[in-house]
Amino acid sequence: MARKCAICGKGVVVGMQVSHSHIRNKRTWAPNLQRVRAVINGAPRRILVCTRCLRSGRVKRAI
Repeated sequence: MARKCAICGKGVVVGMQVSHSHIRNKRTWAPNLQRVRAVINGAPRRILVCTRCLRSGRVKRAI
């Protein structure tokens, strides 16, 4: 469960960083993942969730 949202599956994206002089470097973009306690199958568990899923209410937080 590394660098991937447990709800939507959003993960690391690879691409090219292009400077003003058009020098290209490979780089990665990581999602903004937060470790939260969520209710999964009726029990609280710690999962990695992206902030988009947290904001949109797709995660039922555990108290």
